Amino acid sequence: MFDTVKGPVSARSLRPPSPFATLVVAHGAGAGMDHPFIVGFAGACLDEGLATLRFNFQYLEAGRRAPDTEAVLRDAWRAAFEAASERREREPVWASGKSLGGRIASMCAADGEIAPAGLVFLGYPLHPPGKPERIRDEHLYRIEVPMLFLQGAADPFASPELLAGVVDRLGDRATLIPFEGAGHSFEVRGVKRDPLAAGASLAAPAVAFIRDHP
Repeated sequence: MFDTVKGPVSARSLRPPSPFATLVVAHGAGAGMDHPFIVGFAGACLDEGLATLRFNFQYLEAGRRAPDTEAVLRDAWRAAFEAASERREREPVWASGKSLGGRIASMCAADGEIAPAGLVFLGYPLHPPGKPERIRDEHLYRIEVPMLFLQGAADPFASPELLAGVVDRLGDRATLIPFEGAGHSFEVRGVKRDPLAAGASLAAPAVAFIRDHP
């Protein structure tokens, strides 16, 4: 556990022998750090030699469903990143998150509240479903570290055309890997795959990207 302005929150650390990097992983709005998607992703990263630290935001720690204010979410991210940085050996620390967790990480990075070696988005919420005019990209252009967007091509939170345009404008800093037919949680209509496997399937491209950007 570690402390935030709203009290302590739970965290889980997985470390292989001599990890090449540590990835801090934040959950999405509706499920915490022990959701099978996050567990599957973290476990598969461990198998690839990547350490992870995943954590709960305070509202889920307290049993509430509505997310905290942006300021409280940011504070939790700062505390999580600091905890991961203190536990590492010499490896770089990256930031990652599912949906809301990734967006808050990117905002913290853009404003210098955390200093990750790079960012890995597990489904970036570029805009609310059905409202592409409310695009959330302004802060991304202030981020100077490498960014990987792992995105379902059928995700209602990110029009493929709009996201591709954002990544193009980000230039060499950003890479987009689309998953054909996949939704916001990387589920594919008509294909039976549990969330654990869906999360685990994202580890290989994430690990490859981090290894390519030491």
